[in-house]
Amino acid sequence: MSRSERLLALIQILRRHRRPVAGAVLASELGVSLRTIYRDIGSLAATGAPVEGEAGVGFVLREGYTLPPLMFNAEEIEAVVLGSRMVAQSADAPLARAARDALAKITAVLPENRRDDVASLGLLSAPRRPAAPDGVDLALLRQAIRAERKIWISYGDEVGNRTERRIWPIALTFYERVRLLAAWCELRQAYRHFRTDRILALAETGDPLPRRRRVLMREWRATEGLPEFD
Repeated sequence: MSRSERLLALIQILRRHRRPVAGAVLASELGVSLRTIYRDIGSLAATGAPVEGEAGVGFVLREGYTLPPLMFNAEEIEAVVLGSRMVAQSADAPLARAARDALAKITAVLPENRRDDVASLGLLSAPRRPAAPDGVDLALLRQAIRAERKIWISYGDEVGNRTERRIWPIALTFYERVRLLAAWCELRQAYRHFRTDRILALAETGDPLPRRRRVLMREWRATEGLPEFD
């Protein structure tokens, strides 16, 4: 790739990570020498990109840095289009509509030849519907997760036993046949997973989560043995 393409790719790699990335890792991913990485980091810093770090420690791109609209390569277009189509086929109606709208916005700012790539892309997504309909509006769950608010739910287990719980919702996972809400349960004093088709009722409490959701997410992932996001 050209030097300008490499600098852009370097920024994209740094944007993908929230923690410092070792120069050797950057060099390996870009297929260049460590010396080249150090030189490129210096060039980015000279142009105003807020890259922080040093040799032997690692480098990180400070949060809040934005770039003007960029050209997508072929694989990036495939990833965006396929991901949007999968959401549109498997999520609740408001999120599915948002996926279609987002793809339309992205397509509108692409060069004309790239717009044709989107229209003719040979990657499709088949509909994926849950085994049972959701018991509540998933938009309300997503809103509670975004707002970092506690909610009250009435929940029925696999044999029909019903309990009322106050929970701290942190993540909603879309599997092929079920959707699972991950949350801290005040009743059980532990992280629990709730199938959305078994949530019989839901109400907002207005109470904020005691800790930031990102902290709770880290705790939950550690409990489940899941790797942390970069």
